[in-house]
Amino acid sequence: MEPYWQQVEAQTLAQGDYLKGCSVPVIRPDFIPQGEVQDIQVRIFDLIVVTQSCDLENRKVRLVAACPIYPLAIFEAANSDFKQRGKWEETRKGRVEGLHLLASMTNPADNREALVVDFREIYSLPRDFLELHATKAGRRWRLRSPYLEHFSQAFARFFMRVGLPSAIPKFD
Repeated sequence: MEPYWQQVEAQTLAQGDYLKGCSVPVIRPDFIPQGEVQDIQVRIFDLIVVTQSCDLENRKVRLVAACPIYPLAIFEAANSDFKQRGKWEETRKGRVEGLHLLASMTNPADNREALVVDFREIYSLPRDFLELHATKAGRRWRLRSPYLEHFSQAFARFFMRVGLPSAIPKFD
């Protein structure tokens, strides 16, 4: 099986970069701004960059959009319905809204080592912050073409959905 990923060591970011162990500020639902200094919870996520590479290369964005990426076992631990038989196959076929599967970096032939991207959670973090994180990490993984384009297309499909109030009746 052809590898989905390549290793890179670059200070610049690109769409499809896997950023391990990123600090992400998370605002609680009961957050009420009071005064100048507030405590904000910070969680650690593995992220994959979804901002277009051309926007990153040309420094057209201050904030970079990234989604969490999880090993299947970790995702299943938090979402027990994915332990059901057939759920991952439906996800692989693109039939589970908001989720996308990518092959493992080191063992792409083993689907139990695949990674799941959750497009339903998007974090916008400063480009300079993520570039510094990537530089400190050294070598990191980046999606290769055509898997990168397939990933980008799946992300776009998630956002371009349109719900209609009614549909043309079924043909009998």
